[in-house]
Amino acid sequence: MSAPDVRMVVFDLGGVVVRICRDWAEGCAAAGLPFRDGALLSAEMKTRRRAVSARHGRGEISCVDYYREMSATTGGLYTPEEVERIHHAWTRDEYPGVDALVHRLHEAGLETGVLSNTNHAHWMRLAPARAGGSEHPEYATPSLIRHLHASHIMRLLKPDREIYAAFARATGFDGAPGSRGHSAHIVFFDDLPENVAAADAAGWRAFQVDHAGDTAAQMTRVLREVGIEI
Repeated sequence: MSAPDVRMVVFDLGGVVVRICRDWAEGCAAAGLPFRDGALLSAEMKTRRRAVSARHGRGEISCVDYYREMSATTGGLYTPEEVERIHHAWTRDEYPGVDALVHRLHEAGLETGVLSNTNHAHWMRLAPARAGGSEHPEYATPSLIRHLHASHIMRLLKPDREIYAAFARATGFDGAPGSRGHSAHIVFFDDLPENVAAADAAGWRAFQVDHAGDTAAQMTRVLREVGIEI
């Protein structure tokens, strides 16, 4: 599975670079709030919450509106202020070793990128210098990566096919097959299978990361398997 012409390695953030909560109950625990199940477990409420999250991720609503609308989907079980606390607690710590991996990729002459489904509040913490915030990042690794692209700024959301094409255009990897700027030269890591499948369909070399494991070790192994000596 040799790939001597790999030129860029692209990372999702949540579940690959930074640990995140995986469900509402975990988010409540991280925020120090009780988990009040009730309507939260109904299929209708889950569908409504997914829809609100998607609008937020595409930048269609502000964070304040997101807190208010998400509160409404809980049927009043959580106030907008509590939703904001959960939202802030959703991003946890960095996975160890990913920062060192990014340094090794740069030393090997490769470009690095991020393609993340996110929102303004999280982006201000994950990539504050790019978001017009603090120059002293809470998370070290994203600040090392050279091409940072977020769903709420692109107004697109993974696994929509267009977001991969938009990223390729923005980074100069939308050239014709065989050119040095073709999407086949991108290696992509994501923790969600639907995002990996969509990237693969877009012509990227896409791989799923197990968010519960050592993500840096997993990605290092894959990169070596495709011929990148790091």
